[in-house]
Amino acid sequence: MRGGAYCTWAACGFAAAFAWSGAAPALAQQALAPSALAGSEFPLGLPQSGILTIQPERLFSESAFGQRVEQEIEAEGAVLTAENRRIEAELRAEELELTGRRSEMEPDAFRALADAFDQKVQETRRRQDQKLREINQLGEEARREFISASLPVLQQIMRETGAGAILDHSSVFLSADAADITSLAITRIDEVLGDGAQDEDGEP
Repeated sequence: MRGGAYCTWAACGFAAAFAWSGAAPALAQQALAPSALAGSEFPLGLPQSGILTIQPERLFSESAFGQRVEQEIEAEGAVLTAENRRIEAELRAEELELTGRRSEMEPDAFRALADAFDQKVQETRRRQDQKLREINQLGEEARREFISASLPVLQQIMRETGAGAILDHSSVFLSADAADITSLAITRIDEVLGDGAQDEDGEP
């Protein structure tokens, strides 16, 4: 994520969410066995491997869906950052004004105003932190939606290649038969999902 007071895709945990701990076995069960495809012709450009790998972070960030989500969250983050700076300036001015009045006030009266100001600062911080959490939540929900919508595409690739599993690329130390399908998956997913934006009627 670029700029703004909000988390990056990695910090939001997308790579961990897409680790395929549950998805890979499910996909493997639905895939055709390699023997079932013996003698058949594979579509051009598809790897013929029993093990496929994918780069979850890249799959999301380079897809039209992921790029649209990133732009929206960056815009929301920029608005929140600007708002935080404005509020910070207002509170700083209020604090300076209060400090300037201290010599003119009774200690108890000043302490009451200072306590009220401190409470206002704390409440403002909680409110702005909640806005940040909501922005991050939007990103997390979008990634879950993307994963769910992408599974049929990935299942189809498995059927076409006769693969038995799709693994997170980062978790595979060494495999002579592994084939990375990230670029292929991005192309296929873009064809099906586009950027995932909805029109005014809520239709994609």
